[in-house]
Amino acid sequence: MAPGLQLFSDIADDGTPRLDAASGEELVRMDRAVAVALGPRSPESPGTLFVTTRRVIWLSEAEKGKGYAVDFLDITLHAVSRYLEAYPSPCIYTQIEAAVGTDEEAGESNPEANGLELSRVSEMRLILADPGQLDALFDVFCHCAELNPGPNAERDEENGWFHGEDMSDGGWVHDDEDMVDENGPQFFSANPIGQNGGHDLIRSVIELQINDQRFEDAEEEQESHENGH
Repeated sequence: MAPGLQLFSDIADDGTPRLDAASGEELVRMDRAVAVALGPRSPESPGTLFVTTRRVIWLSEAEKGKGYAVDFLDITLHAVSRYLEAYPSPCIYTQIEAAVGTDEEAGESNPEANGLELSRVSEMRLILADPGQLDALFDVFCHCAELNPGPNAERDEENGWFHGEDMSDGGWVHDDEDMVDENGPQFFSANPIGQNGGHDLIRSVIELQINDQRFEDAEEEQESHENGH
């Protein structure tokens, strides 16, 4: 099976997904009234989110039999996004291992998904009816990602994940307040989730607070320094 986001239609009569019990897959969490936004598209009508020990499954409530699924091995990053200038709704933001191409190109050639080529979708947002549940869902994602370590986990652990020994929590970044030094730009290099090895996965994931102005300020400061001002 190709990596990345997939159509999902293996649904039982009671409306729940059929899990791969033979491989030990179990349901960990279910949330109703969850909207999903794929790539740059607007959110789809709310559906039900199922998080299992192996994958994330979303089933539409408006279109019975329609759903999407992605394995945790193909989720390269997940985070809580609350910065409303980056996205108008608080959500769980995920990056997905995708085929070569852009999210815009993904909308051109798959009639089974209303013109969306799922294998090229590299971002997915999950918008909960109750934003207060985002942190709990984030923790479940962390737990399930840890259950599905990637094939390069040992190598990534040896190489290290973030640069910057003076960062809080022993060099890991989790909260927005730790992401940027007011006195100058800092740069962080995050490895994909699911390649953690022995580290505490929750501490290795950024709670995403995208603020373009910060990067613009950093660029202005760098240009001023280079010009000798």
